[in-house]
Amino acid sequence: MRGLRRPWASPLVQFVVASLLLFGLTWWATGIFSERAARSEALADARGTTELLARSVAEPAMPRGLVDGDAGAIDRFDREVLDRLLVGDVRRIKIWRSDGTVVYSDETQLIGKRFALDDEQLSVLHSGDTEGDVSDLRRRENRFESEEGGLLEVYTRIKSPEGEPLLFEAYYSVRTVGQRAAEVLTPFRRITVGALLGLLLVGVPLLGVLTLRLTRASRARERLLQRAIEASEAERRRIARDLHDGVVQELAGTAFALSGIAREQALGPELRDSLHGTSQALRRSLRQLRSLLVEIHPPGLDATGLGAALEDLTAPASSAGVETSVSVSGVEDAPDHVATLVWRVAQEAIRNAVRHARATRLSVQVRGDERQVRLTVADDGIGFDPDAASRAGSYGLRGLQSLVEDGGGRVRVDSAPGAGTTVRMVVERR
Repeated sequence: MRGLRRPWASPLVQFVVASLLLFGLTWWATGIFSERAARSEALADARGTTELLARSVAEPAMPRGLVDGDAGAIDRFDREVLDRLLVGDVRRIKIWRSDGTVVYSDETQLIGKRFALDDEQLSVLHSGDTEGDVSDLRRRENRFESEEGGLLEVYTRIKSPEGEPLLFEAYYSVRTVGQRAAEVLTPFRRITVGALLGLLLVGVPLLGVLTLRLTRASRARERLLQRAIEASEAERRRIARDLHDGVVQELAGTAFALSGIAREQALGPELRDSLHGTSQALRRSLRQLRSLLVEIHPPGLDATGLGAALEDLTAPASSAGVETSVSVSGVEDAPDHVATLVWRVAQEAIRNAVRHARATRLSVQVRGDERQVRLTVADDGIGFDPDAASRAGSYGLRGLQSLVEDGGGRVRVDSAPGAGTTVRMVVERR
């Protein structure tokens, strides 16, 4: 019930926050995975295009003498195939010999230059596979490439008319990867956003209605509990008033009458002694009945008088020779129902300690802060096994638990045979 009063604990708020987090996570994850998928798809497309250009365009049109650097062969090859090689996203073409010499390129300044081939390029020359990756533009052979965002280089093997294996290399704009990512990601994100929005549109009103019903039911239970507490307090006041105005007054009058009669000299000594003893017994019963009245309904119990009320509770233990201490702090402005609950739990714990614990020391401590009020009642008595008492259906433990739960608090009893008993209670300050 208390949790529903905090906005962040509302099921509706939690659902919306969880949906937004799921939306953000899905948005991020789809971006990552679509980027990978687009990269893979773009690389696969570039491989296919490179193989097509290498084996269907460049290799059939390659003249003899190209691998030897013949200027006429280079010029003829350039005029016949360059326009068919630089198509689509192709930004550069290079054809290498196995020793690293560039035998042809659309960038004429590279023709005849020699650069070291890396292991992957040599492996393609040997195996005939097609490989590709993002180009390192810092390498010397790439000094004429300045494509913003980088280039994707793909290479495969072809053969010259002389039968010499050559490395055919094509460069593509990396922006192709981004375009592929957009093509993959946009439809998926539309579906995801639509599904999440649909979930919110359906779920938020439904959860709103359920939360409203739960809040109303919670408030109804709180009102019923408050009325039950008020009815219980009213009944305690009525019983205390009836006892005080009826039986207590009659016992007091009878005790005074017997005391007066016992002082009559005309009566015999034995009768006077008997009347005096009866009067004393009535006075003891009257004191016990008045103590019971205080337990049933303590007069004027509130936070400011809690310390004095707890001192009164420990008075019987002090009279029996038990060393007692009471400490109260931080509860000056606590609500009256909280002070009443603390007093009643302390009453039950002190009563059990006096009746059963055979303790020599008893301490009662109450501490409060802006959120909670905590009660601790500890004794050094003979102790007991709480688990065994619970299994045996101890009325005292069950009654204490019910008392605290009805008041909206939590209680714990720590004890062991020969180790004393400590009762701890926490109640929200509200």
